[in-house]
Amino acid sequence: MRDLDLALIGNCTIGALVDTKAMISWACFPRFDADPMFCALLKSEDDFGFFSVDLADCARSEQTYLENTAVLVTRLYDAFGGAIEITDFAPRFKQHGRSFHPMMLVRRIQRLSGSPRLVLRMRPACDNGASRPTVTWGSNHIRYVAPSLTLRLTTDASLTAILQETSFLLDDSVTLLLGADETINETVSELGRRFLEETTQYWRNWVRNLAIPFEWQTEVIRAAITLKLNAYDDTGAIIAAMTTSIPEAAGSIRNWDYRFCWLRDSYFVVNVLNRLGATHTMERYIAYIINIAAGTAGGALQPVYGIDGRAHLHESEVSTLDGYRGMGPVRIGNQAHQQIQHDVYGSAILAATHIFFDQRLTRRGDEALFRHLEPLGEQARRCHDQPDAGLWELRGSARVHTFSSVMCWVACDRLARIAKQLQLTEREHYWQDHANSIHATISKRAWSTARGAFASTFGGDAMDASLLLLVELGFLEADDPRFASTVAAVEHDLRRGDFIFRYVEVDDFGAPENAFLVCTFWYVTALVSLNRREEARALFEKLLSCRNHHGLLAEHMDLRTGEQWGNFVQTYSMVGLINAAIRLSIRWDQAF
Repeated sequence: MRDLDLALIGNCTIGALVDTKAMISWACFPRFDADPMFCALLKSEDDFGFFSVDLADCARSEQTYLENTAVLVTRLYDAFGGAIEITDFAPRFKQHGRSFHPMMLVRRIQRLSGSPRLVLRMRPACDNGASRPTVTWGSNHIRYVAPSLTLRLTTDASLTAILQETSFLLDDSVTLLLGADETINETVSELGRRFLEETTQYWRNWVRNLAIPFEWQTEVIRAAITLKLNAYDDTGAIIAAMTTSIPEAAGSIRNWDYRFCWLRDSYFVVNVLNRLGATHTMERYIAYIINIAAGTAGGALQPVYGIDGRAHLHESEVSTLDGYRGMGPVRIGNQAHQQIQHDVYGSAILAATHIFFDQRLTRRGDEALFRHLEPLGEQARRCHDQPDAGLWELRGSARVHTFSSVMCWVACDRLARIAKQLQLTEREHYWQDHANSIHATISKRAWSTARGAFASTFGGDAMDASLLLLVELGFLEADDPRFASTVAAVEHDLRRGDFIFRYVEVDDFGAPENAFLVCTFWYVTALVSLNRREEARALFEKLLSCRNHHGLLAEHMDLRTGEQWGNFVQTYSMVGLINAAIRLSIRWDQAF
């Protein structure tokens, strides 16, 4: 049975998910949002859509990342003392003065002991699992010809053994390079070895330059690498997850395509990248967001865009993939691009604010950029008290959501701060006046006298987890009694055991069944703000125990079984982990 005990490998061009026995069950080519040529994760039949290394009489497996890298090592042991080691990675390093991150996966298989016999099954799919590519071959390569792309497998293994899937004894090692349909002029084994050394060194150098907390270093490093792997280098976009249509709960039909870039994620992602000191990735992401903002003539923004910045993400259901554990539908594209979500203006401006204040960045904010951002502020000013779909993207109703209004306040407030930084006094006063007006409106209309707390909507009494961010966003001070009472109301309504639900109201698909993991991370940071640090630390440790054995998180968790659900690996969840660890950890200068 499929599960999410998967490892992620990649190089910021492509990404792949690998199961505990070294089967690649998910990978899109030539980029994150393209055709899933390995799609077994969403297929019930094990007929094609995968790349496996099957060890005869396999008795057990071990799997780990090389320390501080995105290089995965799987060891398979047979029942007779035979063992092999499979090293999987996507090349990434500096070459000829620029970043080398080709559309390529490398698999190096080495004999460790005994006489292991194995079968290599290379069975890609095409057209969203509808069929298999046409196969051709040459002297040391096999070509998989799909309508939109041709993959070439170059190897020093027996082509006959791969084409006919016959077993063979592994005497020493084999190397398999899967990538573009281009000739490789070097010895395959030597090229694979060099790529491994260079890629390992790249990741360890990248990690070495991170600013990490004293506590939970291993956990934060793995989360940071994962966040980096979800960044698309060519444009700077960061996707919400590598997958589409992993259900939020079993049989829930809450199956969405997350291989796109949500603007609301931008503040949280940029903030964490800043704290980690991953400034290059941060700059690229900010540039992506600014390019989108600059391309909207009237300042109107969508909630979500393609990794290439495209606006139209037509959503459709794919009949050729039956879904995770057979739980369809499988959706390609996302209808959320058509929704009205007013929080996006604050999210975009928050992300861009860094460029005006962070002196490490190559490109600094100036008045010209500020003028590009002002139309977003005008949109926020006009929309702050208007109904929308909200951050949870409700498809069947529109209300005035408190979080959306708070983010509209954020847009005006940060524009005022930027104007002050640029010494644009008139614009500072203009935006500060609007921020003050919106703040007063929210304080009046979102406050529920009956609950003694801010509610999720104007005039409502229900709670949602985004209210835990009122201090994080600067809308309230940590010692404001309204924040403590709002957290208490969220605890009362949304806490189930140790976890926080995003909301509990019945929506278009019924009542939510599983906990949305990032909401519990938000709760941890809210507890820190309220000086409830011991509670926060205990809850954070509980959250860490929910990760799979590689330290990775999906979007949701079943409280009854502890099983992860939802698209994987979830950027939001990994960002929440990093942010909470930084907030909770003792300082380095107090550690020893």
